Amino acid sequence: MKRVIPVLVLSVAGLIPVWRYEPSIGTTTTTTTTEAASTPTPTPSSTATSSSASPSESSAASAKKVVQGTAINTSKGTVQVQVTFEGDRISAVGMLQQPDHPQTTAAVPVLIEETLKAQSSKIDTVSGATITSDAYVQSLQAAIDAKGA
Repeated sequence: MKRVIPVLVLSVAGLIPVWRYEPSIGTTTTTTTTEAASTPTPTPSSTATSSSASPSESSAASAKKVVQGTAINTSKGTVQVQVTFEGDRISAVGMLQQPDHPQTTAAVPVLIEETLKAQSSKIDTVSGATITSDAYVQSLQAAIDAKGA
């Protein structure tokens, strides 16, 4: 009889976290995009050379184009990217939709950094966020393809 009370108390204490657990419901969040910090600032010497360029060359080089990727539905939620191009360079990537999941939240900055380095959709997936990484690459490739069209 002396053992029954501690066993019951410890059993209930061990089950309380299980009862209180709330799994993620797969909601998506919307985030805003930020420009890449790698945009060079003009120096006096480069300003002088750029002013001597023809107007069509300077407007083509500074033309920004923002393209949205396809929304990809995954088991974790919807993933959609927005890509900003300056000429043929990818200057910024932002998430329009992403799953509200801890692994996704941790993976997105890594994916964006890798995209800006690679300047393409040929990037590695992030360990622990494979589903989100694959959907990110698909949406990114759709945006790159849409830019060319």
